Amino acid sequence: MAATGSQSAGTGAATEYRSGHRIGIDLGGTKTEGILLDRQGNQLARHRVPTPKGDYDGTVATIRDLVARLEREIPVGSRATVGLGIPGAISPATGLVKNANSTWLIGRDFARDLTQALARPVRIENDANCLAVSEATDGAGAGCGVVFAAILGTGCGAGIVVHGRVLGGRNAIAGEWGHNPLPWPTDDERPGPACYCGKQGCLESFVSGPAVAADHFAATGESLDAAAILARAADPSTGDAGCRATSDRLVGRLARGLAAVANLLDPDVIVLGGGLSNAELLYDRLPAAMQPWAFSDRLDTQVRRARHGDSSGVRGAAWLWRPGEMPPEPSAG
Repeated sequence: MAATGSQSAGTGAATEYRSGHRIGIDLGGTKTEGILLDRQGNQLARHRVPTPKGDYDGTVATIRDLVARLEREIPVGSRATVGLGIPGAISPATGLVKNANSTWLIGRDFARDLTQALARPVRIENDANCLAVSEATDGAGAGCGVVFAAILGTGCGAGIVVHGRVLGGRNAIAGEWGHNPLPWPTDDERPGPACYCGKQGCLESFVSGPAVAADHFAATGESLDAAAILARAADPSTGDAGCRATSDRLVGRLARGLAAVANLLDPDVIVLGGGLSNAELLYDRLPAAMQPWAFSDRLDTQVRRARHGDSSGVRGAAWLWRPGEMPPEPSAG
């Protein structure tokens, strides 16, 4: 799901990047986070600001200002490369944003507009791909040949890294796990909740944070966010049967979704990120719950929490520019 913004004429000479500093930006539905890494990948600065939801021009300005704030930490006369993770993809056919649950980005020439705002090339990847890059580089998937990394948060996406390289695909939709149907649905799961993509029964509409909260409310009439539901379910002192039932449904649905991934891709490791990934019960229960759905006598695929936690996506965005790699010299004129 990669796209690289074109360079603004007359700016961004490669010599300005020789310090090796990299900035990563993670554009989320509610917050936008930026990180500054040095040549060795050490974090030098990190800032988080609200995302101007529904405001495209405000989003561009927010990223511009966040990059400027981070760049104050590097030597005068130097500049950092910029990588950006978004909840969507850049269409290879049009160069415009598609498949974004931050719907105000859809149909916009985000790469061009950011390149102009930042006066340098910008690499843009799907946010789940950034998670996968980060975790495959120096996280929970380090040393593994095939890493499948899923974000379980406001939405539900995934990225795939094969031998150190993101698998983007011909149409920039590799890893769009959340927009496949829930596998092996039961009668009461059909046709499934409506999804923003226009279809019903997408995996995202069952296992994302808002979906878990909606499922719990439908079953109990109780309004709780997903984190609270899973925390109560894991705490035996609460005696909360409703939260335990909701967590059971989530584990069962995730197990079917991830077993389908194992049947198709057979990754060495599955890494979970996003807000729901903090629930320890997922790692205790998912491997056994996946086994009956896997087309194998035994399933040895490990399910691990993202090592870099909430920082993994933004670190992966910074890693879109590899060590020693610099933007090209500007073309004449």
